[in-house]
Amino acid sequence: MKAAAFSLMATLATFAAHAGDTCVTQAAAKNLAGAAKASFLTKCTRDAVTASKATCDAQAAEKKLAGAAKTSFTKKCVTDMTPDVQATCDGMADDKKLAGAARNSYVSKCTTDSVK
Repeated sequence: MKAAAFSLMATLATFAAHAGDTCVTQAAAKNLAGAAKASFLTKCTRDAVTASKATCDAQAAEKKLAGAAKTSFTKKCVTDMTPDVQATCDGMADDKKLAGAARNSYVSKCTTDSVK
């Protein structure tokens, strides 16, 4: 049973890391632009984060974490497993031609919303 659970977690972690690393690349390969690109990046990133959350929740349960410790562990784990979130948000800000404080605010909100 433990071997099957470990295998499932490893598969999900691999999927999440692979999906997170390739969202921008996949959008470029599909020659997406504008709203189609933004929609694709949002969905791709959301799928990667969802897969990461499942893996991280399983790890938290394995460590018998609860409450604030579980929340903190899961948030850090998801952030570590989906490094492409920042790049995706930066790309979306570039597409919107945002600069300065507006860009920083947009990227910060985008990154936070993606990891929730």
